[in-house]
Amino acid sequence: MTGYSENPPSGSSRRIADLSDDDRPREKALAHGIRSLSNAELLAIIFGGGLPGKSVVEMSREILSACDNKLVSLARMPIQAVARSFRGIGPAKAIALAAAFELGSRCRDEERSRDVTVRSSDDAFNYIRGRLENLDHEEFWVMVLSRANRILSAELVSRGGTAATVVDVKIVVKTAVDRLAAGIILVHNHPSGNRMPSVQDDALTSRIKDASALFDIRVLDHLIVAGNEYFSYADNGKI
Repeated sequence: MTGYSENPPSGSSRRIADLSDDDRPREKALAHGIRSLSNAELLAIIFGGGLPGKSVVEMSREILSACDNKLVSLARMPIQAVARSFRGIGPAKAIALAAAFELGSRCRDEERSRDVTVRSSDDAFNYIRGRLENLDHEEFWVMVLSRANRILSAELVSRGGTAATVVDVKIVVKTAVDRLAAGIILVHNHPSGNRMPSVQDDALTSRIKDASALFDIRVLDHLIVAGNEYFSYADNGKI
């Protein structure tokens, strides 16, 4: 599909205000609460206007259908890809959509970050997953822990492409030392969806573990995030 102007001639697109009373998501949200809206209706509120002869709700349904009706697939699309892939969605609407997804992610992060203590790999994964599970590129993070395994912070140390990211061991260790970490958990994602570690992942983990030990900092785990799944080095006896 090709991009389409966000501003068709006046009166030619069907806005939310032009819909019938039974098909107005804003009014439905006021009457029954925001959770009563379908995914398409929520998207319609973000987009505001549709196409000539097609309501914004109908357009939103078609966009979802193109993503197999999976919000996560839409969330993973870069802003530029959203703007050029769907008729009626230009840069402004694509940015508004990305902002909505990001707000949801940050809200979830805030809720999870309240004095979190890591007792298992699940605790660590649930804390960090919102920052990694929808990315279309690789990122490498360091979770900084106190001696009681309380999460002090999570720091992005490297951002790469779709297949790899270059990680400098010195930066990882400096991040931990600067924040007076007692322990760290390494985390990176595989956009491919394959959660199994590579030989390079194993080698990097070993180098960071050895370097961190010089400063009495423990590498407690290394998580590989692949969508809503993960691989834990600690759980599999690899650390």
